Amino acid sequence: MDYTSLSAEDQEHILKTIGLPSLEELIDRILPERFQLDRALDLPEGISEQELLKEFKELAGANLPAGEGLCLMGGGVYDHYIPAAISHIMSRSEFYTAYTPYQAEVSQGTLQTIYEFQTMICNLMGMDTASASHYDGATALAEAVLIAVRKKKKKAVVIPAGLNPSYQEVLETYCRPVGIEIRTLGSDDGKIEIDEVVRLADGASAVVIQHPNFYGLLEPIREAAQAAHNAGALVISSTYPVSLALLEPPGEWGADIATAEGQPFGAPMSLGGPYVGLFAVKKPLIRMMPGRLVGRTNDVKGQDGYVLTLQTREQHIRREKATSNICTNQALVALGALVYLSLVGKKGLIRVAENSYRSTHYLAKKLVEIPDVNLHFEGDFFNEFVIDLPKPAVEIQEALASEGIFIGPPLGRWDKNLKNSLLVAVTEKPTRADLDGFVEVFRKVIL
Repeated sequence: MDYTSLSAEDQEHILKTIGLPSLEELIDRILPERFQLDRALDLPEGISEQELLKEFKELAGANLPAGEGLCLMGGGVYDHYIPAAISHIMSRSEFYTAYTPYQAEVSQGTLQTIYEFQTMICNLMGMDTASASHYDGATALAEAVLIAVRKKKKKAVVIPAGLNPSYQEVLETYCRPVGIEIRTLGSDDGKIEIDEVVRLADGASAVVIQHPNFYGLLEPIREAAQAAHNAGALVISSTYPVSLALLEPPGEWGADIATAEGQPFGAPMSLGGPYVGLFAVKKPLIRMMPGRLVGRTNDVKGQDGYVLTLQTREQHIRREKATSNICTNQALVALGALVYLSLVGKKGLIRVAENSYRSTHYLAKKLVEIPDVNLHFEGDFFNEFVIDLPKPAVEIQEALASEGIFIGPPLGRWDKNLKNSLLVAVTEKPTRADLDGFVEVFRKVIL
């Protein structure tokens, strides 16, 4: 990162220009005294750039990348195989920028890739229109809720017990300040109970359905969607996108808005980001969509051309009339998702989903053969499941990490009643030998 200095002469010139005698006077004008620190910062002595780089490398060396061990971590982010061609294509000079250009129509190549991305997401989700992408799956879900509230004009939304807790936190950040009530469905078995949907959906703008849910369980989607629609609420889907290669897409089982975290499509885990939020709607909600939308048209010569369309975003109109304050998109990560889907194709994505499903069930069967290890929930699951352990899950997680095995998260982080429960996820990457080796290590750690 470049370092830009401010010399004493530069500072004096700036102060003279704004008519103030000192930097302290400038700070006093801007920051109330009660917020000012009345002591020097407690910092070590300065060191050279070379010494600093050495220290940073030592700190970075304390991290062990997931790719250097066996990664069975889940909860919304997954260790899928990323084809080498993705980084090569994304590194081409045509795609250096991750930002949608402001003079958009000049950059036909960028707009075309976004348009193709939107088309693929529509096909995958069974929806009519997709946006150019969002920051991540959590913000995509939150924006979907805001659409429902604007459409139905009811300040309440229903969420399932099996919603990703991190998504719920983001949703609360969006909803609480503007007075949107969040109603949480009760559940004894980790899945949606239809009677609860009927009871809580009355007077709500939307019912959120995560399928597969945070625990990996498959929800009764059609029944829940029908109950929501009967109550006059929209249905919002949040999904693990790889599962759509095998499971019925949201647009076919009743979702009005479909969202997902696109990280499994070619993006590394990367300590939590950057990721890409997938977002698609049925036709009646197109004009309420947040974010950017690219359309295809013809120019005066009859040639294909790509444009930003339906731009009711706060960049283009008065903020209070905007559909959303999200005015950008994750174009570079979306490009990676487009490249991934293009490379693996329909048949390849089905193989990824099938291998993940089969390996997950194989591992679950092996683990429950260990004494005092049990599945927490009954019912079918997709690529992750919850196991109950004879000791705190955090201890097991740390012991496995010392063996180069990454697993979790421990569910006691969100529910103290699940402090001995662990979420386990399997993608297409681990081989049968990898999983058998894990079971042996796990057995030793448990016993």
